[in-house]
Amino acid sequence: MAKRLLDCTASDLVSFGKKELLESMAGCEGRVMVSETIGITQPLLNDVTNAEYAAALGADVLLLNMFDVQKPVIQALPKVLPENTIRELKRLTGRVIGINLEPVDPRLAASNDGTLWQMSDGRLATAENAVRAADMGVDMILLTGNPGNGVANAAIVDALRKIKAAAGDRVILAAGKMHGAGVLSQSGASVMTQDDAKEFIDAGADIVLVPAPGTVPGITVEAVHDLAGYVHKRGALLMTAIGTSQEGADPGTIRQIALWCKMAGADLHHIGDTGVPGMALPQNILAYSIAIRGERHTYHRMALSSTDKLNKKCPDHLGFDRRGPGTTCFWMCFWYPWYNLLLTGGEKCGIVKAQPSISLNVSLAKYRGVVFIFSSFAAAGL
Repeated sequence: MAKRLLDCTASDLVSFGKKELLESMAGCEGRVMVSETIGITQPLLNDVTNAEYAAALGADVLLLNMFDVQKPVIQALPKVLPENTIRELKRLTGRVIGINLEPVDPRLAASNDGTLWQMSDGRLATAENAVRAADMGVDMILLTGNPGNGVANAAIVDALRKIKAAAGDRVILAAGKMHGAGVLSQSGASVMTQDDAKEFIDAGADIVLVPAPGTVPGITVEAVHDLAGYVHKRGALLMTAIGTSQEGADPGTIRQIALWCKMAGADLHHIGDTGVPGMALPQNILAYSIAIRGERHTYHRMALSSTDKLNKKCPDHLGFDRRGPGTTCFWMCFWYPWYNLLLTGGEKCGIVKAQPSISLNVSLAKYRGVVFIFSSFAAAGL
């Protein structure tokens, strides 16, 4: 049995193949956090990628939406050769990286021409693009559909078979829709049925994606629970998804959805990319993570270095460039004294009890604000 993902360092992940990574996810017993981000939009923090931002808030898996494997772009990523884009993101975050590919209906997808969701050849769910993604270092491919692109479940099955034959031994294959994706007959409670799940798994899916309870009309805890039971009997994993812009709701709503998903049997918990254009609201990624696994595992994931433990290399890597092996070292050497002061001095002054969650909230509310403190987390590798 592979080490569970909750406890994995960056070097652990480097040593994992597909089989070990799936075992690692399953071993977390419903506590894997997947954050979807868009790389082609302006990042929320301007000079920090949205994916890094999500990683800094505790995400275990970074899912890149609208990532074109033929013309890869992630805004704010350091300049590298196109074929090294995914590897550079892995170097900066130490996370599992997935991408979306879409088996669209070209006629329906044309309705998105001229919009953010406009299709490109490098986002199509083809065997060629899947092989290219695997060559770039992608760990997981999700076959799904963006709003209005006309992605039918039958098209997902067809694409799965082809991609399974071409790259199924190299990458985890996930399949499913977060909403109707432009197919009205497969909207609401009909987005995913047990028959659909069976066809997905038969075609090669390792993970079946379903809308989270409360996100799509008719998708209840009971409905997802029944699907989860079937998927698990077939030896696959279940991922619930918030893909209806509710990633931009209030944290209380997010916590409720998170617990519904866990009650229903989710192995992986996805939170979408349009709380604001590009990613979920930062506080909601944090709220979701804490709801499903508590502060200990959340802060552990936030604090882990992208290049593993500092050991004795800290002085050699110290620098003010956030990019590279010294990022967590920079956090420990620069930000930690201020953080410690907030814990100790703040407690003595009656401002705050010596607990990370409360000190974080006080810092957010009274000192630096959401943008500044989360920017510090992302820039320092926290």
